[in-house]
Formats: sequence, C-alpha cells, structure tokens
Amino acid sequence: MLSMELIKGTKVYEELKEEARQEVEEEVRKEAKEEIKISMITKLMQRGMNSKEIAELLELDIEVVRKVVEGK
Repeated sequence: MLSMELIKGTKVYEELKEEARQEVEEEVRKEAKEEIKISMITKLMQRGMNSKEIAELLELDIEVVRKVVEGK
C-alpha cells in the first residue's frame, strides 16, 4: 500500500484536492443562496406579497414558495 506522503506531493493529488475544494465551495454557495431565498420569502409575505409574485420575483417554482409558506 502506498504511503500518503508519497502521493501528497504529486500533481494528480494536488489537482484532485483543488477540484474537491471547488466542488465544496460551489455546494456551500448553492445552499447559502437557497437559505437567503427562503428568508426572503418570509419577509416578502410579511410585506403583503402573494406566493405567485414572490415566485416570479425570486425566480422560484411556486411550489417551493408554497412549501416555505406552509412550513411557517
């Protein structure tokens, strides 16, 4: 079995490590955007907007907005 020390210095290892880091960052960004939109749904409902208006404004499926509204 190869030692991790031998693998760590290789170009392939560094490329895979960078690719994994980028994938994790992208996933975190997606989750953060979704959390922000969910927060915005609640705030927009409090300001009197209906589900259809919110879905259009935030570019979301109406069912996503309804689920958030029903969950609150």
